[in-house]
Amino acid sequence: MSFASRLKTMSFGSQLAFAFYAVVGVAFLILLPFNSYPPHLGLTGILGLITAYGLFMKRFWSVWLVAALFFVANVFSLVTLYYTLSTNLLISLGLIAYLVLSWFFTFYVLNGRKKFGA
Repeated sequence: MSFASRLKTMSFGSQLAFAFYAVVGVAFLILLPFNSYPPHLGLTGILGLITAYGLFMKRFWSVWLVAALFFVANVFSLVTLYYTLSTNLLISLGLIAYLVLSWFFTFYVLNGRKKFGA
């Protein structure tokens, strides 16, 4: 099945969840060299891409990765917000948006886990 035909069979919310995890994974990997190669950023990016693949292919383990990334995103965002909230507004707003979107898509995937093969 081709990429376009598989996207047509996915619901709009599933497409958004796939896009969110894929974009976040790529963005974290792009930001990796700009931040002196912190390992948690690279691992989160790789897990985001693996999760996007799992959601796209409707693998049962993708739901577990979404749940794991939920905790990683919360810890990463809240700790970084604690240290940058008063110094850098742009980074803080981006992290707040990432945190809210990760909550939304985590609850969307976990509530509709039958759609994702789990």
